[in-house]
Amino acid sequence: MAAEVKTTCPYCGVGCGVIATVDEAGAVTVKGDPEHPSNFGRLCSKGSALAETIDLDGRLLYPEIAGARSGWDEALDLVARRFSDTIAEYGPDSVAFYVSGQLLTEDYYLANKLMKGFIGSANIDTNSRLCMSSSVAGHRRAFGADTVPGTYEDIELADLVVLTGSNLAWCHPVIYQRLAAAKAARPNMRIVVIDPRRTMTCDIADLHLAIRPDGDVALFMGLLAHLATSPAIDQNYIASHTEGFASAFASAAALDINDLLERTGLPAMQIREFFRLFETTSKVVTCYSQGVNQSSSGTDKVNAILNCHLATGRVGRPGMGPFSLTGQPNAMGGREVGGLANMLAAHMAIENPEDRDRVQRFWESPVIAAKPGLKAVDMFRAVADGRIKALWIMATNPVVSMPDADSVESAIAACPFVVVSDILRETDTARHAQVLLPSLGWGEKDGTVTNSERRISRQRPFLDMPGDAKADWWQLAEVGRRMGFAAAFDFDAPAEIFAEHAALSAFENNGSRDFDIGARAGISGDAYEELSPFQWPQAAGTEPGITRFFADGGFYHADGKARFVAVEPPATDRTNADFPFTLNTGRIRDQWHTMTRTGKSARLSAHIAEPFAEIHPRDAIETGISSAGLVEIDSPHGKAIVRALVTDRQARGGIFAPMHWNDQFAAKARIDAVVAPITDPFSGQPASKNVAVAVRPFPASHYGFAVSATKPVTPDAAYWALAKAEGGWRLELAFDRTVEDWTAWCRAVFAIPDEIEPLGYADRQTGDLRLAFFDGETLLAALFLAREPVAVARNWAISQLSAAHGDLRKRFALVAGRPGAGGPDPGATVCSCFSVGVNQIAAAVRGGCHSVEAVGKETSAGTNCGSCRSEIGRIIDRCLAAAAE
Repeated sequence: MAAEVKTTCPYCGVGCGVIATVDEAGAVTVKGDPEHPSNFGRLCSKGSALAETIDLDGRLLYPEIAGARSGWDEALDLVARRFSDTIAEYGPDSVAFYVSGQLLTEDYYLANKLMKGFIGSANIDTNSRLCMSSSVAGHRRAFGADTVPGTYEDIELADLVVLTGSNLAWCHPVIYQRLAAAKAARPNMRIVVIDPRRTMTCDIADLHLAIRPDGDVALFMGLLAHLATSPAIDQNYIASHTEGFASAFASAAALDINDLLERTGLPAMQIREFFRLFETTSKVVTCYSQGVNQSSSGTDKVNAILNCHLATGRVGRPGMGPFSLTGQPNAMGGREVGGLANMLAAHMAIENPEDRDRVQRFWESPVIAAKPGLKAVDMFRAVADGRIKALWIMATNPVVSMPDADSVESAIAACPFVVVSDILRETDTARHAQVLLPSLGWGEKDGTVTNSERRISRQRPFLDMPGDAKADWWQLAEVGRRMGFAAAFDFDAPAEIFAEHAALSAFENNGSRDFDIGARAGISGDAYEELSPFQWPQAAGTEPGITRFFADGGFYHADGKARFVAVEPPATDRTNADFPFTLNTGRIRDQWHTMTRTGKSARLSAHIAEPFAEIHPRDAIETGISSAGLVEIDSPHGKAIVRALVTDRQARGGIFAPMHWNDQFAAKARIDAVVAPITDPFSGQPASKNVAVAVRPFPASHYGFAVSATKPVTPDAAYWALAKAEGGWRLELAFDRTVEDWTAWCRAVFAIPDEIEPLGYADRQTGDLRLAFFDGETLLAALFLAREPVAVARNWAISQLSAAHGDLRKRFALVAGRPGAGGPDPGATVCSCFSVGVNQIAAAVRGGCHSVEAVGKETSAGTNCGSCRSEIGRIIDRCLAAAAE
């Protein structure tokens, strides 16, 4: 009988419940958990494809030292000895941990405990620094604690939802679907999207404010000045529960209308409409994400938003409040345990001597970090200049995700001792490790995560631990013991760690701190196993329930009052004559971080299979960039080569490029190598949304596309992008030189035996070349070359890897690059959940399906996660417009 296990999705901060089923043959299927209060059964495309990402291909299964397999004792002894020796010779600040929002709370807790309480340094930071640390800093300045006041339910209850710096449809798809459903049920609900790009989220927006990069501070300052003279101002709330309004208002009022228009780049009419909606709507939720946080003014952006909610008293009541949407599955859990370099465990403050004393007494630790440690960008600078001599990187890939990534790679490569704990053996970061430690992945891990609405859920294992892989908490506990701290790291199971974490949250609390899960202190192993999702706080003696903060004040500054923060609008334009474009980096719908998980799924790679850059049509014309051609993006820090996507969704003067691609999947597409290491002065978060770059066409002599039944060897090409495909792999190519023997090239790249001869043709006049290799009826590989981007029916060509080719006509059709009669081409994938292509959707529209719902009924597209519904709507509009011409 198949076994069902309730667990939690390992992707974004929505924290969706998942039911994993393992049948008697070991096959895994997943579905949304209808009882989980975050998603009520919904999953996005990534969550729906989780079962496709849990194979052991490429897994790191055994410890390695200097590239050679070792045992755990040998590896852990070496790690403990090198860290201990480095500390003894150079002091505790000569070592560092760089951890991740992919860790479970129990892993995070032990990493923080070991570094801050026993090594005695605060040099532990996390990739969450790159996505939500400005929200942390803004919350702490305004509220006195890193508190998210509201709940997901508030987004559904609001009459106005403001989405600023958030492509909700692609980055938090399940919340987007909850919002879309709420708007469909209550058509009078209004949605405002504030984003330089017209993203898929804009399709449900009543108003899109295409703001200039980093214009948010000025916009919300203008809103505060407007609210202060309107009936929406809540003088009673301000007087009873806040301080600093006069200063914040004076700063906002000093921004005149002309300056506001210039800094935001918005028409006056749109600004007035936004201000009117905010003023006249009581139930307002403002959601903000990376477009706010990833900025050199990110903390001020957060406080400018919070100022407007505090001024109107719209905090902590149903359907009201500011809402930070976290990027990673356990960024919130990391914040709870002090995983950032400037925090202590249980939301205590490292700069507060009473908090330091309290944590040290609870841990019974020999030392406690006395000052904040190095934030991520500064940490890798310290690695580069030799201040940090031993570095342990866990569950993250900074060579891809950090700004100025080439310098980060050089720093890690030169560091005297680097440990990497990961699930994959080959990543851009792992290749520089002296010690590789095999960790558990999703489906094998056992612990907890916390989502954006403060809801703690279990990740439960349903797979056997592969090879000799071990939990991250176990690795940390073992190193702690071997460094001489055995009693403090005497844990045998994650339940014991969670129980200690819960007990610390309640230790000498008495309501003085927001984070309190004392009701779970001392939790037994059985109770931990059965733990249902719950929101914090849950103090001892209380029952789980929906919780909100600050409706009646009760802030965590010493006087119990919130703080308005006077902010100033920053300079927003970093461009110059040499670097005249503004690069905005971000995520796409079906990939996650650096693709170590999602890159394994052919379904997820089908929608967008290679790195790209969006550029406005007029900018493309002026720079000589052609649609589907290749483009070079460079800055003083690095260069990337990606595909050009010419679209009016992108504002003039701007470029958008995703951050996912790396050296495992593309030739030169690590976009964060281009990003300058400019950070917010309060949060230390990098400014990944406003980067001055130059853009130019890449001079390719030939373009190529290939399919292969086996994974290709890294090709000798100026540009390549590799993606998993049904039945094998797909490969995009470009060359800046002539290859004399393409057959030999194919044999080397696709491992074609010498005895198999190709079927194909070459046209010297056009430069076209086609080669296909068959072993009996099986297609081994096919290569299509042209002087322009190759016009091949790609999804159809990929399907030929799984087709029988006994019929010679089918072989010739493949060489021609298009299906023959009776062989329809589905077109580019739109719906990843059901692998529905654009041509199939267009055919449904021509057949009378003139709504997204009708297309879904006909093709299933858009009926699972719903992330593609906006795209389907646009296809319908194009088809109907074409039919009307």
